[in-house]
Amino acid sequence: MGSIVAIVGRPNVGKSTFFNRLIQRREAIVDAVSGVTRDRHYGKSDWNGKEFSLIDTGGYVKGSDDVFEAEIDKQVELAIQEADAIIFMVDVETGVTGMDEDVARLLRKVDKPVFLAVNKVDNNKRAEDAVEFYSLGLGEYFTIASINGSGTGDLLDALVDALPEIEEEEEQDELPRFAVVGRPNAGKSSFINALIGEDRYIVTDVAGTTRDSIDTKYNRFGFEFNLVDTAGIRRKSKVKEDLEFYSVMRSVRAIEHCDVCLVVLDATRGFDGQVQNIFWLAQRNRKGIVILVNKWDLIEKETQTMKQFEKVIRQEMEPFTDVPIVFISVLNKQRIYKAIETAVEVYQNRTKKIKTSKLNEVLLPVIENYPPPAYKGKFVKIKYIMQLPTPQPQFAFFCNLPQYVREPYKRFLENNLRELFDFKGVPISIYMRKK
Repeated sequence: MGSIVAIVGRPNVGKSTFFNRLIQRREAIVDAVSGVTRDRHYGKSDWNGKEFSLIDTGGYVKGSDDVFEAEIDKQVELAIQEADAIIFMVDVETGVTGMDEDVARLLRKVDKPVFLAVNKVDNNKRAEDAVEFYSLGLGEYFTIASINGSGTGDLLDALVDALPEIEEEEEQDELPRFAVVGRPNAGKSSFINALIGEDRYIVTDVAGTTRDSIDTKYNRFGFEFNLVDTAGIRRKSKVKEDLEFYSVMRSVRAIEHCDVCLVVLDATRGFDGQVQNIFWLAQRNRKGIVILVNKWDLIEKETQTMKQFEKVIRQEMEPFTDVPIVFISVLNKQRIYKAIETAVEVYQNRTKKIKTSKLNEVLLPVIENYPPPAYKGKFVKIKYIMQLPTPQPQFAFFCNLPQYVREPYKRFLENNLRELFDFKGVPISIYMRKK
């Protein structure tokens, strides 16, 4: 479980360059899915072995600088509420601006670690110019040049030192956590209320560990789990509910701390951009996923059948299409328990451990029939397969030339694993290792 770090500052100070720089190394590893463009405002990074999630708040504001003036306060407040640490970026070329002063005024009240990063400092003259940023009243600053990365090391050292230590230990005996996520008004709360409406299944209400979610301990089908509601809390703050950033940021927390995500979408809106972001977020974090299409009662059945609707969604999900889609109507209490049953199945798939002997017995013949294509005249021989001891399914394929196994073949292996062992709803990682 990483911490969340938010980058704030006015437009064009280089936040995105800095952000991309930090997540690039990671993305290359984490995101081996080809050809999928994702919004680039959320990513994972690590420094000195400490992993954290990075959020670039700038990316969320569409429109001109004056629109931004109005929005920046909201964004900074959000970052203050949601993040564990804040990087406030300013630009040495323009010096201190009125907008910088506004942001600094908000940040001075915060009791979270705030790091002032003066960007575009790429020579001594500019390093001297940076002194004026002391006037912001945020104490020491870091001079960086996010274009070539100079100075970022010192900033990151200080940053990860300040992040809270996360106790991994107590997670072990916890119940499985199912998070209900989706865009506002898709029916998340009503879904949870419909489930919980019959109180006798509730064991207890626990204050959510994800800070702003409520966990409900729930027992049904002889299976006990925590239901995490990200929608249930109405904030006292003045932050506009509709700020897209807001719901994505809340989802980030819930998704990172759960085992299975129930992604609720509104049938009348379809699998739109924001739902896709949430889906990819869950997929990238290697969580179990169930898609719940709510308000199915409002769809004209002649024009759109379930099959068609499902097909459209699956096209949008490619290449990770092995995900259950359940059509529900919270209003008419239709298939609500089916949704939970499906989530339980996905959870079981995610925790499934397959014996090494079984893996080899079943998969090696398949591989023999369809060996990896020769590359540069070299033949790849896969000798042995095992599942790694990780919380979610990861498989190592031992072979003589791991570097020559291409994406399409890995996908072929993944599809076979899915067909032979049922990993519906669960992202699988495949690694090629040297024998």
